[in-house]
Amino acid sequence: MRAWALLLMLLAGAQGFQPSDQARLKGSPSFSVDAQLGARAFQASADARLKPSRSEQKATSSMPAPTFTVDPSWPKPLPNHWLVGAVVGVAVDSHDHIWITHRPSTLQPNETRSFWKAAPPVLEFAPDGTLVSSWGGPGPGYEWPQLEHGIHVDDQDNVWLGAGGDKDAHILKFTRTGKFLMQIGHQGKGRGSNDTENLGAAAHMVVDRAANELYVADGYVNHRIVVFDATTGAYKRHWGAYGKPPDDSYFTKAGEVLPGPFSGAVQHENKPSQYDPAGPPPPQFRIVHAVRISNDGLVYVCDRTNDRLQVFRKDGTFVKEAFLAKETFGSGSVWDIGFSTDPAQTYAIVIDGTNQQVYVLRRASLEVVSTFGGAGHWAGQFYGAHNLAVDSKGNLYITETYEGKRVQKFAISVTR
Repeated sequence: MRAWALLLMLLAGAQGFQPSDQARLKGSPSFSVDAQLGARAFQASADARLKPSRSEQKATSSMPAPTFTVDPSWPKPLPNHWLVGAVVGVAVDSHDHIWITHRPSTLQPNETRSFWKAAPPVLEFAPDGTLVSSWGGPGPGYEWPQLEHGIHVDDQDNVWLGAGGDKDAHILKFTRTGKFLMQIGHQGKGRGSNDTENLGAAAHMVVDRAANELYVADGYVNHRIVVFDATTGAYKRHWGAYGKPPDDSYFTKAGEVLPGPFSGAVQHENKPSQYDPAGPPPPQFRIVHAVRISNDGLVYVCDRTNDRLQVFRKDGTFVKEAFLAKETFGSGSVWDIGFSTDPAQTYAIVIDGTNQQVYVLRRASLEVVSTFGGAGHWAGQFYGAHNLAVDSKGNLYITETYEGKRVQKFAISVTR
């Protein structure tokens, strides 16, 4: 009798989570944060998390937050007397190679004197920090950005580059060897946040492999997420804060001027916008600085100068938001986000280039559980922490803009 009962229990367990369980779980007090953290996966088109087994729930809830140690020997010195300017993008490809893009134009005259000179704007490093390729700059068939901003390498080894200048209204796609493939939008042609053909100083992008769609954080001039077909560049959809259509008149009526990307000049940004941390949540994105997609199909948007992170489904449906260092003015506190490498991506890592901090969040609740970093130029400190990437082992790579002008590796200290 016990054997039959056990068999029935196993069969019931194999049936798994049913769609009808979604409402019951959401409305149940027992569907706690710990249960959400223990979830194994959920369909990208659904908003339901799988109910974990007891063993999975225990393993996830007890998983310690990752800690990191700076590796001061990474990367290795560049050849050819090369220097990098403001480093404004970093990505990890399927081979665990690390890619950065920087702004050669931000190097000062006293840096490029003698035989020292700017490196090409796109650099590829092996995992040990050795430079393995370099390319980039103006060429036939495309418009090189006024200001480089953001890099992404998709699963097909295509390299995507953002363009952050005030006239930049496009993004570029290349092969890993620098062969031009496609341009979306045209410099100087942007028509605002509801333009379906051009962008507005796009800051970052990511390809959703399953749907072959390119999500763009758009940007410094525009205030939205916009999605294109990753092969053809055809427009698919876009949305603003809370999943609503973006409204640029919100800023023009207020006479608000948002800070642009660093171009080599000193920036004074004590309070350049109408952002009010004591007021209601802003109804529009301000600077949309980064976009990432988690394994469970959620879209994370860094609304930098609003000090907030917003989470959506892939169709633009708003899910939730969280503010970090909400009293931060100027360039804001939410610059980029990455995820821990466990299957559930239990933790999210957010960098703050104004307060020079890295926040480790529990992804299900967006609660900050630890921080590290600090202002300065020594190893492990930051001056304008700008973008981050996570390799397959969970190591972090963090770039610095302004006069930071470097990329640092932070080796993960907690192993699974």
